[in-house]
Amino acid sequence: MVPHLRNCRAAVAAALTTVLLAPIPATAADAGHHQQGPALCTAGRDRTLAARMSKDIRAALSSRAGSVSVAVHDTRTGLVCDLAGQQRYDAASVTKVLMMEAALRRAQDWRRNLTGWERRRIRPMITASDNDAARRLWNDLGHPYLSRFLRRVGTSATTLGSYGRWGLTRTTAADQMRLLGVLSGARGGRGVLKPSAREYGLRQMADVRRDQRWGVPAGMPRGVRAHLKNGWLPRATLGWRVHSVGVFTGSGRTYRIVVLSHGNPSMAYGVRTIERIAQAVHRGLNKGRAAGQGLTPESEISEVPDGSAPPEGETWDPTA
Repeated sequence: MVPHLRNCRAAVAAALTTVLLAPIPATAADAGHHQQGPALCTAGRDRTLAARMSKDIRAALSSRAGSVSVAVHDTRTGLVCDLAGQQRYDAASVTKVLMMEAALRRAQDWRRNLTGWERRRIRPMITASDNDAARRLWNDLGHPYLSRFLRRVGTSATTLGSYGRWGLTRTTAADQMRLLGVLSGARGGRGVLKPSAREYGLRQMADVRRDQRWGVPAGMPRGVRAHLKNGWLPRATLGWRVHSVGVFTGSGRTYRIVVLSHGNPSMAYGVRTIERIAQAVHRGLNKGRAAGQGLTPESEISEVPDGSAPPEGETWDPTA
């Protein structure tokens, strides 16, 4: 799954040293230090839910360092949450959702099914975060088509990584929410993919392997199914990028959660921040239902990067 492992330890050490010795930017996370302030959430059908969710998300971020952006949307209540939705982050392996959707749309444009070659790249890319599969699909799709797809979806701040560095694609929580909406059939994204293509994409994200199922599923009750993709990448500046995005279905509802973060001193720190937010969201949307998934034990959180970008000082051959 992760290429160039020989430099992982050096990359992690450099990232941690930079983060621990320099001030961590706290632009979005500053909201967590103030329990009072503008509402993060609105819900036309349930103002009490919106107020409680705003308070709980702020509480989950209280004392957490780094920058954190949150986006939530629930179809049943109309709940919408937005914390620093336009803050930009290196997307890391979350970019793989974009690649999958673009491949599905290209097949529609060309009036065909996915080829065997495409299926053999998409599934491991999503379920196991396979980087070789991602690189080959990225090169096959190409920047022009991926850019057109982003415009079709209506993203406003996502820019593709250059020279094969797809993991350094820059994105926002708001844009990731739009991309998840393509798969969930949300208003605005409903016409991008056919129902069968959306079902295929969600099925891949539901099958993500166990050791990568941390993040936004934390606190999810039984009877709800998670369709997710995560990203985890340290760099010399801004420390660990740790992201988790997901669509949740079942019990008569569909909702989406996006949490993006950087400035984390470790991957485990970022995972725990995301999972505290996710717990608050699942608890608020499934009141009275016991959680079926708890926090990921710290012993099960790897500090090995996702390999979505080469370590600083190394280059990839984008055509290899």
